[in-house]
Amino acid sequence: MAYRRTEKVARRLAARHAAIIAAARALAAERGMAGMQIAPVAERAGIAAGTVYRYFPSKGDMVTALVTAVSEREIGAMRRAADAAPGPLSALVAAIATFAARALAARRLAWAVLAEPADPEVAAVRIAYRRALAAEIAARLAAAISAGHLPEQDTALAAPAVVGALIEGLVGPLAPELPDDPAKARAAAQTLTLLALRALGVVDARARGLVVQAPIQSAEDEGQTTEL
Repeated sequence: MAYRRTEKVARRLAARHAAIIAAARALAAERGMAGMQIAPVAERAGIAAGTVYRYFPSKGDMVTALVTAVSEREIGAMRRAADAAPGPLSALVAAIATFAARALAARRLAWAVLAEPADPEVAAVRIAYRRALAAEIAARLAAAISAGHLPEQDTALAAPAVVGALIEGLVGPLAPELPDDPAKARAAAQTLTLLALRALGVVDARARGLVVQAPIQSAEDEGQTTEL
Protein backbone atom coordinates (compact mmCIF):
# COMPACT_ATOMS: atom_id res chain seq x y z
CA MET A 1 0.00 0.00 0.00
CA ALA A 2 2.83 2.41 0.86
CA TYR A 3 4.44 1.63 -2.50
CA ARG A 4 1.22 2.48 -4.34
CA ARG A 5 0.89 5.75 -2.46
CA THR A 6 4.49 6.64 -3.33
CA GLU A 7 3.87 5.78 -6.98
CA LYS A 8 0.74 7.91 -7.01
CA VAL A 9 2.60 10.85 -5.45
CA ALA A 10 5.41 10.49 -8.00
CA ARG A 11 2.89 10.59 -10.85
CA ARG A 12 1.21 13.64 -9.38
CA LEU A 13 4.54 15.44 -8.98
CA ALA A 14 5.56 14.58 -12.53
CA ALA A 15 2.20 15.77 -13.88
CA ARG A 16 2.51 19.07 -12.03
CA HIS A 17 6.07 19.55 -13.31
CA ALA A 18 4.85 18.91 -16.86
CA ALA A 19 1.97 21.36 -16.39
CA ILE A 20 4.37 24.09 -15.29
CA ILE A 21 6.64 23.50 -18.29
CA ALA A 22 3.63 23.46 -20.65
CA ALA A 23 2.40 26.76 -19.20
CA ALA A 24 5.87 28.28 -19.51
CA ARG A 25 6.11 27.08 -23.12
CA ALA A 26 2.72 28.59 -23.97
CA LEU A 27 3.62 31.95 -22.44
CA ALA A 28 7.04 32.01 -24.12
CA ALA A 29 5.32 31.28 -27.45
CA GLU A 30 2.96 34.21 -26.87
CA ARG A 31 5.20 36.79 -25.21
CA GLY A 32 8.79 35.59 -25.39
CA MET A 33 11.03 35.80 -22.33
CA ALA A 34 8.97 38.68 -20.94
CA GLY A 35 6.13 36.25 -20.35
CA MET A 36 8.30 33.85 -18.40
CA GLN A 37 7.42 35.11 -14.94
CA ILE A 38 6.48 32.86 -12.03
CA ALA A 39 3.06 34.39 -11.35
CA PRO A 40 1.72 34.23 -14.95
CA VAL A 41 3.08 30.69 -15.36
CA ALA A 42 1.37 29.61 -12.14
CA GLU A 43 -1.90 31.17 -13.27
CA ARG A 44 -1.69 29.48 -16.68
CA ALA A 45 -0.93 26.14 -15.02
CA GLY A 46 -3.81 26.58 -12.54
CA ILE A 47 -1.64 26.33 -9.44
CA ALA A 48 -0.32 28.67 -6.75
CA ALA A 49 2.87 30.63 -7.35
CA GLY A 50 4.33 29.06 -4.22
CA THR A 51 3.90 25.64 -5.82
CA VAL A 52 5.93 26.74 -8.86
CA TYR A 53 8.69 27.92 -6.52
CA ARG A 54 8.83 24.45 -4.95
CA TYR A 55 9.73 23.04 -8.36
CA PHE A 56 11.77 25.99 -9.64
CA PRO A 57 13.34 28.27 -7.00
CA SER A 58 13.92 31.03 -9.57
CA LYS A 59 12.81 32.19 -13.00
CA GLY A 60 16.23 31.16 -14.31
CA ASP A 61 15.66 27.58 -13.15
CA MET A 62 12.28 27.52 -14.89
CA VAL A 63 13.66 28.97 -18.14
CA THR A 64 16.51 26.47 -18.08
CA ALA A 65 14.03 23.61 -17.69
CA LEU A 66 11.94 24.98 -20.54
CA VAL A 67 14.90 25.28 -22.91
CA THR A 68 15.92 21.72 -22.04
CA ALA A 69 12.40 20.43 -22.69
CA VAL A 70 12.11 22.28 -26.01
CA SER A 71 15.56 21.03 -27.05
CA GLU A 72 14.63 17.41 -26.36
CA ARG A 73 11.35 17.78 -28.22
CA GLU A 74 12.85 19.45 -31.30
CA ILE A 75 15.85 17.12 -31.56
CA GLY A 76 13.45 14.19 -31.24
CA ALA A 77 11.32 15.54 -34.09
CA MET A 78 14.40 15.96 -36.29
CA ARG A 79 15.49 12.39 -35.59
CA ARG A 80 12.07 10.90 -36.30
CA ALA A 81 11.80 12.76 -39.60
CA ALA A 82 15.33 11.75 -40.60
CA ASP A 83 14.80 8.13 -39.60
CA ALA A 84 11.68 8.02 -41.80
CA ALA A 85 13.67 9.14 -44.86
CA PRO A 86 14.67 6.54 -47.49
CA GLY A 87 18.41 7.24 -47.48
CA PRO A 88 21.23 9.19 -45.79
CA LEU A 89 20.98 12.27 -48.01
CA SER A 90 17.20 12.40 -47.64
CA ALA A 91 17.69 11.98 -43.89
CA LEU A 92 19.97 15.02 -43.79
CA VAL A 93 17.42 17.04 -45.74
CA ALA A 94 14.60 15.90 -43.45
CA ALA A 95 16.54 16.88 -40.33
CA ILE A 96 17.31 20.37 -41.63
CA ALA A 97 13.85 20.96 -43.09
CA THR A 98 12.13 19.74 -39.94
CA PHE A 99 14.02 22.17 -37.74
CA ALA A 100 13.31 25.02 -40.17
CA ALA A 101 9.60 24.28 -40.52
CA ARG A 102 9.02 23.80 -36.81
CA ALA A 103 10.96 26.94 -35.87
CA LEU A 104 8.79 28.96 -38.22
CA ALA A 105 5.62 27.31 -36.92
CA ALA A 106 6.52 28.47 -33.38
CA ARG A 107 8.73 31.41 -34.22
CA ARG A 108 8.44 33.39 -31.00
CA LEU A 109 9.12 30.30 -28.92
CA ALA A 110 12.16 29.46 -31.06
CA TRP A 111 13.40 33.05 -30.63
CA ALA A 112 12.88 32.86 -26.88
CA VAL A 113 14.78 29.61 -26.37
CA LEU A 114 17.55 30.20 -28.92
CA ALA A 115 18.28 33.88 -29.43
CA GLU A 116 16.33 36.34 -27.27
CA PRO A 117 18.51 38.28 -24.79
CA ALA A 118 18.41 36.52 -21.42
CA ASP A 119 20.25 36.17 -18.13
CA PRO A 120 23.72 34.56 -18.26
CA GLU A 121 22.49 31.47 -16.41
CA VAL A 122 20.31 30.61 -19.41
CA ALA A 123 23.22 30.89 -21.85
CA ALA A 124 24.76 27.52 -20.95
CA VAL A 125 21.61 25.53 -21.65
CA ARG A 126 21.11 27.43 -24.90
CA ILE A 127 24.63 26.50 -25.98
CA ALA A 128 23.83 22.89 -25.13
CA TYR A 129 20.73 23.10 -27.36
CA ARG A 130 22.74 24.54 -30.24
CA ARG A 131 25.40 21.86 -29.79
CA ALA A 132 22.73 19.17 -29.91
CA LEU A 133 21.36 20.65 -33.14
CA ALA A 134 24.84 20.73 -34.65
CA ALA A 135 25.58 17.17 -33.50
CA GLU A 136 22.38 15.85 -35.08
CA ILE A 137 23.13 17.57 -38.39
CA ALA A 138 26.79 16.49 -38.25
CA ALA A 139 25.80 12.85 -37.81
CA ARG A 140 23.41 12.99 -40.79
CA LEU A 141 25.99 14.88 -42.83
CA ALA A 142 28.70 12.31 -42.07
CA ALA A 143 26.38 9.49 -43.16
CA ALA A 144 25.62 11.24 -46.45
CA ILE A 145 29.34 11.82 -47.07
CA SER A 146 30.17 8.17 -46.29
CA ALA A 147 27.50 7.05 -48.77
CA GLY A 148 29.10 9.18 -51.50
CA HIS A 149 26.24 11.65 -51.78
CA LEU A 150 28.25 14.69 -50.70
CA PRO A 151 31.87 15.85 -51.12
CA GLU A 152 34.33 15.32 -48.29
CA GLN A 153 34.17 18.16 -45.76
CA ASP A 154 34.79 18.88 -42.11
CA THR A 155 31.48 18.11 -40.43
CA ALA A 156 32.66 19.77 -37.20
CA LEU A 157 32.79 23.07 -39.10
CA ALA A 158 29.95 22.59 -41.56
CA ALA A 159 27.24 21.50 -39.11
CA PRO A 160 27.54 24.51 -36.75
CA ALA A 161 27.62 26.79 -39.80
CA VAL A 162 24.32 25.30 -40.97
CA VAL A 163 22.80 25.73 -37.52
CA GLY A 164 23.94 29.35 -37.42
CA ALA A 165 22.48 30.09 -40.84
CA LEU A 166 19.15 28.51 -39.93
CA ILE A 167 18.81 30.32 -36.61
CA GLU A 168 19.81 33.71 -38.01
CA GLY A 169 17.66 33.35 -41.10
CA LEU A 170 14.59 32.01 -39.29
CA VAL A 171 14.40 33.69 -35.90
CA GLY A 172 17.48 35.87 -35.35
CA PRO A 173 17.38 39.66 -35.11
CA LEU A 174 18.15 39.97 -38.84
CA ALA A 175 15.41 37.55 -39.92
CA PRO A 176 12.66 39.23 -41.96
CA GLU A 177 9.14 39.51 -40.64
CA LEU A 178 6.77 37.04 -42.26
CA PRO A 179 3.01 37.39 -42.61
CA ASP A 180 0.82 34.84 -40.86
CA ASP A 181 0.59 32.71 -43.98
CA PRO A 182 1.44 28.98 -43.94
CA ALA A 183 2.41 29.06 -47.63
CA LYS A 184 4.92 31.86 -47.06
CA ALA A 185 6.28 30.04 -44.01
CA ARG A 186 6.79 26.89 -46.08
CA ALA A 187 8.53 28.93 -48.78
CA ALA A 188 10.85 30.49 -46.19
CA ALA A 189 11.70 27.08 -44.71
CA GLN A 190 12.40 25.78 -48.22
CA THR A 191 14.68 28.73 -48.97
CA LEU A 192 16.79 28.17 -45.87
CA THR A 193 16.92 24.41 -46.40
CA LEU A 194 18.03 24.88 -50.02
CA LEU A 195 20.69 27.35 -48.90
CA ALA A 196 22.06 24.81 -46.44
CA LEU A 197 22.06 22.02 -49.02
CA ARG A 198 23.84 24.13 -51.62
CA ALA A 199 26.46 25.07 -49.05
CA LEU A 200 27.00 21.38 -48.27
CA GLY A 201 27.47 20.51 -51.95
CA VAL A 202 24.07 19.43 -53.28
CA VAL A 203 23.43 20.79 -56.77
CA ASP A 204 20.37 23.02 -57.03
CA ALA A 205 18.04 20.84 -59.12
CA ARG A 206 18.56 17.80 -56.92
CA ALA A 207 18.28 19.88 -53.78
CA ARG A 208 14.89 21.23 -54.84
CA GLY A 209 13.56 17.74 -55.47
CA LEU A 210 14.82 16.51 -52.10
CA VAL A 211 13.26 19.42 -50.22
CA VAL A 212 9.85 18.98 -51.80
CA GLN A 213 9.83 15.29 -50.87
CA ALA A 214 11.27 15.70 -47.36
CA PRO A 215 9.18 14.19 -44.54
CA ILE A 216 8.56 16.95 -41.98
CA GLN A 217 7.60 16.18 -38.40
CA SER A 218 4.63 18.38 -37.62
CA ALA A 219 4.83 20.66 -34.58
CA GLU A 220 1.10 20.31 -34.05
CA ASP A 221 0.90 16.53 -34.28
CA GLU A 222 4.03 14.66 -33.28
CA GLY A 223 2.74 11.49 -34.85
CA GLN A 224 2.24 12.86 -38.36
CA THR A 225 4.54 13.95 -41.17
CA THR A 226 3.84 16.41 -43.96
CA GLU A 227 5.68 17.54 -47.05
CA LEU A 228 7.47 20.83 -47.00
